[in-house]
Amino acid sequence: MRSGIIARKLGMTRIYTEEGAAVPVTVLKIDSVHVVGHKTKDKHGYTAVQLGSGTPKVKNLTKADRGVFAKASVEPKRKLQEFRVSEGMTMPVGAEVTADHFVAGQYVDVTGTSKGKGFQGGMKRWNFSGLRATHGVSVSHRSLGSTGNRQDPGKVFKNKKMAGHLGSETVTTMNISVVRTDKERGLLLLKGSVPGSPGGWVTVRDAVKRKLPDAAPKPGAFTAAAQG
Repeated sequence: MRSGIIARKLGMTRIYTEEGAAVPVTVLKIDSVHVVGHKTKDKHGYTAVQLGSGTPKVKNLTKADRGVFAKASVEPKRKLQEFRVSEGMTMPVGAEVTADHFVAGQYVDVTGTSKGKGFQGGMKRWNFSGLRATHGVSVSHRSLGSTGNRQDPGKVFKNKKMAGHLGSETVTTMNISVVRTDKERGLLLLKGSVPGSPGGWVTVRDAVKRKLPDAAPKPGAFTAAAQG
């Protein structure tokens, strides 16, 4: 199991195949993603790598945070993410992970925060059918209908599907195909859409339900930190 990667969603566009077919793609930016630390089985009980990306405001960094980045000899990062890996799949601390960590044609799972849609009714939030258009129904055509029961226990149960806040939750889209990678510009093009708004952070991992291609680099594609 390899490490995933942190990226930012730039937006969507389309590219064309040699046959002229249009393929909708989401463009992800992989910018200065460095290995900040390791978790080892002997010390922590599991094996993982911690990656960092983005540039934070210096005033938002605590003294402890600065010590972590100084120990890793990397610039402070805005976003930190830990990825569990198999033993022997760790990348050296300070290494920069590049876009060719993934290869064209492989499948990945993308996790992000979905767009917030505010307070929504039951029809939009849960796909309720609503009430009838006529035959005694007045004004409340899009209402939920009955939410409780008549007698014992005579209450609305917890977790009842009702109107409420929609979106702004962690969503994972599985089995997205990698169309193209651009190491020089740090771009990753994925077929179709991924969760989140443009500018939002996402994490990209090897698909758990698909076989990893033999061409995928192991433990990953990275540029080692300069010595001294």
